[in-house]
Amino acid sequence: MFDRIFSGTLTFCLLVAGTLAIGSALFGHDTRSARAPGAVIELPRVTVTGQRTALSIDGSTTKVVAAPALTHI
Repeated sequence: MFDRIFSGTLTFCLLVAGTLAIGSALFGHDTRSARAPGAVIELPRVTVTGQRTALSIDGSTTKVVAAPALTHI
């Protein structure tokens, strides 16, 4: 009996808390936009250069692997 009342009450409280959180996020004042802008550090541009090696594919051999049989338990 207690478990049913507790789980129902807990579910209702979570729904109310979620609704309040979403409502305050939608209609509340955004504190991030009210802050003063901080110092911006700009780093120099970086150029990455590299070389790719050609991938060697051996087409002379073919390898076939049989899948294991499925067994039902």
